Amino acid sequence: MMNIGIIGGTGGMGKGFAIRWCKNHNILIGSRDSNRASDAAKEYKNISESYSDINGSVIGYDNITVAKKSDVLILSIPYDNIDKICSQILPMISNECVVVSPIVPMEKTKIGFEFIPTKYGKPSSFDIVKKYMKNNKLISAFHVISEKKLADPKKILNYDVFVCGDDEESINIVNKLILQIKDLRPLYLGSGKLSYMAEISTPLLLNIMIRNKLKNPGIKIC
Repeated sequence: MMNIGIIGGTGGMGKGFAIRWCKNHNILIGSRDSNRASDAAKEYKNISESYSDINGSVIGYDNITVAKKSDVLILSIPYDNIDKICSQILPMISNECVVVSPIVPMEKTKIGFEFIPTKYGKPSSFDIVKKYMKNNKLISAFHVISEKKLADPKKILNYDVFVCGDDEESINIVNKLILQIKDLRPLYLGSGKLSYMAEISTPLLLNIMIRNKLKNPGIKIC
């Protein structure tokens, strides 16, 4: 059992991860407002208990406390906030903490969802987060998971999850967490230098979804 912290845990992805993982792990919901985090944690735990036996806990804290307590830290935050948030919290993590970035640098324009690094020549999410890491345990993953389906354990997530990173132990830890969510499959894409390929899959998928009138699709490699 691990302590899994979620920065930005009061959002849709945080809710989904908490509900799915609290069966086997302690979930730490992070927010700038600790009261808001506590309220969200209570909501998530109540929802989880209606589905299955819970061996872990769901507790809310401020972001700094979550960073200090986590064995695995999920960064469920906007691309534009990476510098501000990561500069504050990542110096606080333990040397063994695995950090997971599902952050997608994209914006919606008149032609659809566009990938910010390609359009403006800016760095990938992985590269910005990496500046603030105190170890090499940064993993890029979870970019093409439907928030709505993730937050409803009755929904089948028959998806593949692209995983990028440079530390084998950290990759294995994240792969195991992916496999603990029923019907998800981790697929190693390559080193952190290739993380932009995982990140760009989100705007790609959203544009396909909108133009073909698909509902909450995922990616499955056959």
